[in-house]
Amino acid sequence: MDKVLGCLRAAAEATRLRLLALCAASDMNVSDLTSILGQSQPRVSRHLKLLCNAGLLDRFHEGSKVFYRLADGSSEEGRIAEKIIDLFPVDDTQAAQDRELLDTLKLKRAEEAKAYFRANADEWDKLRSLHVDENVVERALLKYFPEHVDDLLDIGTGTGRMLQLFSGRVDRGVGVDTSQDMLAVARANLGTLGIRNCHVRFGDMYRLPMRDTVFDGVIIHQVLHYADDPARVIFEAARVLRSDGILIVVDFAPHNLEALRNEHAHRRLGFADNEISNWFKRAGLVTKAATELEGNPLTVSMWSAVRSKNHDSNEFLRMKKEQYSDV
Repeated sequence: MDKVLGCLRAAAEATRLRLLALCAASDMNVSDLTSILGQSQPRVSRHLKLLCNAGLLDRFHEGSKVFYRLADGSSEEGRIAEKIIDLFPVDDTQAAQDRELLDTLKLKRAEEAKAYFRANADEWDKLRSLHVDENVVERALLKYFPEHVDDLLDIGTGTGRMLQLFSGRVDRGVGVDTSQDMLAVARANLGTLGIRNCHVRFGDMYRLPMRDTVFDGVIIHQVLHYADDPARVIFEAARVLRSDGILIVVDFAPHNLEALRNEHAHRRLGFADNEISNWFKRAGLVTKAATELEGNPLTVSMWSAVRSKNHDSNEFLRMKKEQYSDV
């Protein structure tokens, strides 16, 4: 009862209702919100603080910026926030104006994303030409996942493509990345497509900003070859998986293209099946099927594993202690 009353008190103000509606539609920073609401930064910040304190909004850092979004529906406050949004009058004049300004903002984000890719198009095309067509990879990847996944995590989300691909199969999708440029692109892509059940946030693949056992599925798509410590990335993925949750790793099979290391910052020139399987085992995962998709000259491999119900093994606990011994 106290939580419900606290949430309703926090939301019971016109500006705060507008803020909730905007943050439900997109990840927003203070600058975005002040431009849409036409109010001062201190005033908007005060309202945001009240909503965050009540648990209706989540606040997270991304470099020098702070973003806000509607609280996750896994919490009681998040479910209350969603109910409040459902009651929001869609035909309200002020709400319609806010949506128009938000649409303009999304178009600006989309144009910035296009400009980024125009500037880097040659490099992206060069890399894509080395391996099997991405449509083939995506069709194979879809077969690994069940028809429905409650909560999906995409580690190293990049453009947010994996979230786009699986948005129709998940209740909630989260993408993490350490590149602010890529997060901006992913956010623009999701906004342009009107995908509301997926979002992105800043996050380190070695120390994911999530609690243990909160996802039914985790994807590491063409990311592991950038890692100094791939085993640690897999361990973190295993940590956030629920029992029987599925992890999919998509990367290159072993190759000798040193140019990818020298020109594109690849730390590893592909991975062998037994190497990945060993990391899975040490992280408390049970290795399942693997797939190879031959390209010229790069072969894309797809490895899958599920979290063992007996994940609290001595080996897993030992690794967990080592993993966080420097915290």
